[in-house]
Amino acid sequence: MPTRQPARIGPRRTPGDLLAGVCALAALIALVAGVPYALFRLAGPPLSPELLDLDLLTSQVGTSTIVAILVLLVWVAWFQFAVCVIVEVYGGLRRVGMPARVPLSGGTQMLANRLVSAALLLFTVSAVALPVAKLTGPPPAPPVVAAAGLPAAPSPAAEERPSLAPAQKAKKVYVVQPPHGRHHESLWEIAEKCLGDGRRYPEIYRLNQHKEQPDGSRLHMADLIRPGWVLDMPDDARNVHIVPASQPRDDTLREHRAAPAELDGRTQTFTPGRADLPAEPGPEVSTPRDTSVLPGGGSGGSRDTTKRDPYTLPDSGRADPRDPARVTDPGPAERRDPGAADPGARAGDPGQVVEPAAGQDPGLGMLDYLAGASLAAAGLLAALGRRRRQQLWRRAFGRRITRPRDDAAQAELALRLGADAPGSRMLDVGLRMLGRSLAAADRVPPTIYAAHLSPQSLDLWIHPPDSDAPAPWTAHDDGQVWRLPAHEGRMLDERALADAPAPYPGLVSLGSSGEGRVLVDLEAAHGPISLTGPQTTAALAALAVELATNRWSDRMRITLVGFGEELTAIAPDRIRCVSGLAEVLPALEAATAGRGHGGEVLTGRVHGRAADPVWTPHYLLSAIVPTPEEGRRLALLARKGVRTATGYVIAGDVPHATWNWTISEGGRAAIDALGVEVDAQLLPRRQYRALIDLFRATERFEGEPLPDEPEPVPASPSVEVRVLGPIEVVGPPPMEEGRAVLAVELVVYLATHPGGVHPVVLGGILWPRGVQAVVRDATIARVVAWLGTDSQGRPNLYADSSGRLRLGPEVRTDWAVFRDRVRRASTDPGACAALLEEALGLVRGPLLNGRPRGRYTWLAADDLEYDVTAAVADAAHRLCELRLAAGEADQAVAAARAGLLLAADDEGLWRDLLRATHLTGDPARLHAVVDALHRRAASHPYGGGMAPETEALIDELLPSWRMRSVPSA
Repeated sequence: MPTRQPARIGPRRTPGDLLAGVCALAALIALVAGVPYALFRLAGPPLSPELLDLDLLTSQVGTSTIVAILVLLVWVAWFQFAVCVIVEVYGGLRRVGMPARVPLSGGTQMLANRLVSAALLLFTVSAVALPVAKLTGPPPAPPVVAAAGLPAAPSPAAEERPSLAPAQKAKKVYVVQPPHGRHHESLWEIAEKCLGDGRRYPEIYRLNQHKEQPDGSRLHMADLIRPGWVLDMPDDARNVHIVPASQPRDDTLREHRAAPAELDGRTQTFTPGRADLPAEPGPEVSTPRDTSVLPGGGSGGSRDTTKRDPYTLPDSGRADPRDPARVTDPGPAERRDPGAADPGARAGDPGQVVEPAAGQDPGLGMLDYLAGASLAAAGLLAALGRRRRQQLWRRAFGRRITRPRDDAAQAELALRLGADAPGSRMLDVGLRMLGRSLAAADRVPPTIYAAHLSPQSLDLWIHPPDSDAPAPWTAHDDGQVWRLPAHEGRMLDERALADAPAPYPGLVSLGSSGEGRVLVDLEAAHGPISLTGPQTTAALAALAVELATNRWSDRMRITLVGFGEELTAIAPDRIRCVSGLAEVLPALEAATAGRGHGGEVLTGRVHGRAADPVWTPHYLLSAIVPTPEEGRRLALLARKGVRTATGYVIAGDVPHATWNWTISEGGRAAIDALGVEVDAQLLPRRQYRALIDLFRATERFEGEPLPDEPEPVPASPSVEVRVLGPIEVVGPPPMEEGRAVLAVELVVYLATHPGGVHPVVLGGILWPRGVQAVVRDATIARVVAWLGTDSQGRPNLYADSSGRLRLGPEVRTDWAVFRDRVRRASTDPGACAALLEEALGLVRGPLLNGRPRGRYTWLAADDLEYDVTAAVADAAHRLCELRLAAGEADQAVAAARAGLLLAADDEGLWRDLLRATHLTGDPARLHAVVDALHRRAASHPYGGGMAPETEALIDELLPSWRMRSVPSA
């Protein structure tokens, strides 16, 4: 089997690229400008006199009319292409990621995408080449760098003094930081942080173009920088390192890898010959609130220590060196800021300021493990969504569903922050499409022993090499790699592939490289995989979680040996736990005896025979080291060299293992047969417990009472924050697009937490991975200026005497108005219906609809999402009952639909809608509601069908619905 390192992804400009760019530019000019010119000259305007004739519909159609219609169609096609070009140019220049989809223009937009991409590449290369020509002139004078505490220009007397040491030049540099989840640093962000204005990023680009970086690559495009690069910075840059001008970039990276800049807002200046200067104090950084080091929080003293540890594995006594849970509880002075409030206070309490424990690295906690496992995070969120639907089915009036607390809430926050739903979709849809294409061509699918998923593409490493990859897959490296570009994967129709079988369910994450995630296929080992190292327990748990929740598999069985009994709460239909290998080996041997030749596994799957139990994938993960006899039976069971629908990952040294998977003390994973080494995907003890607690919270159906806390509502607000639908901040002037997202989120958080919040806590909320104090304070100051003052001249955002940030008395939220109307309705029976109708009139859609992906992750550990959903559903239910009692069926229908705008998963409202529609006496309307509910349940992203009570009500009101639903199913 060939061994290959993950291919480095990076642009390399060649003369062919320039030629392609010139051709693309010429084609764009011809299509965008030349086509309409030719049409005007040869065929005339889009609407010819023949088409404007009012008698066209009644008169006989002649040749001239047909020609006119064809000309109009050509004009329409050109207009569609021009729109696609505009959309693609906008997306390319603004770097918005995936451009907007132009309706009914799949192939046209694909062509525009390729032409625009090639043309923009040409302009980028030209921009890079232009400054090079300017180097022929006289070199600029070197900048004068002042030493710390010394004036920039020495006095004449000082110039006469002899130099005590040879003068050395200094330069300012910045180290590009590794990605946070799917967020990568950009030159714009670096310019904003270090130069105060993101629009100055071209200055950084010009200083670093073509300069060799520590990894051997060079900067060619302004939007392609990589972690670990050392960038030269302008003379006025702040928050940078000052190093000798002659210092190599490799040395700079070694010295400053973990600290990209001085974060105290001042510039530390390099002074020759003064190596003994004391170190600057550490930076102030807002960090995520971590209750694991606080009394009663996370894994602290409130846990029942008599209960069996759910993470009981053979090496559980060995502490994970990266697991924050192993840090001993520090003293109170180290635990939190002086004056910090009770850590048990409600999430977002303004006084709650939690700093990292002494000796604990806050960067290696819940976020790094759970958010870093981006594909597993996407699967876990989907599984969690299915459980939450079932909680909603049983929610009682006046109560919200039980939400997670402490570490469980932080675990959900990490999952939301790191989940790579687009990547998971690309793996799922891309592999299913590949299997369907190979089946249609009657080809045997290749063995995929590993895959590499990055934001740019999905690469499959196949054996033996094959240069004939089915489109849109393309072959690379002489057929050793099949690649699906990300833009092609995004255009695949997921619904059209819904019934296509999953050909490679055994793909599972090994870990992450600097450029993406590396996955291996457990079945491709053709035998047992030996897993060794000090962190095998965490690796096995991570494997089990991803296999149990991934979306690129169909039917699957997972047997966990010696661990993971609690994981059945996550995927009870897939996971089975046993205490030892002897308990499962006989059944595996009997099942393997009936399997045919290995080549039939992949062929059977792509031809839709995966439902056959013979080809149902079965993966065994064992935390128990096998005895010699068990090892021999495992080797015979796997039938080395032949593919079966099974995979075996066994802790310890296993005789006859086909792959040796090792995990180092530092968390690096390597498989000898594949030649890959990555940062391992691990699920340590603390994160494991947090996940289990998160899913156990979904098993509590009794719910929690809704709070009833009155809050003042200004009658004439100067600023209105709308959250009951699309996010809107009404009142302030428009803000620059690049800064508005964060500013609006800051305002939304403060508006929904009127008690105020400390700036350090706010930094940990808006930047879960931590933020530099200078960036946080600059953002707050920008929002203060943006919100301005109220009618009395008071600032709409201010800090009170305790330092908490608050919004002014003339800032109002639609959520506060909604609660006020509902509260008044409960005390005024005469105006109850009118007040409830006014409250529901504020609902415009789902809560915070349209929020950017990766933002508002604080909702996972906050009451807002739970309170709003339950309160809106209860108000709609109450108004619906009032209208039905008054015989107003149509108004009752409107009330239920108003609630469903926000609480669409609350099936109690669907039952209200069914009853109200039935009472209108219109069978067609009832049929329409039932059909809509049935389609929604069948296509719900979390699955689960309908609640039993809903099905029973439909049977009662419309007994024929099941017969109607069978054909559509």
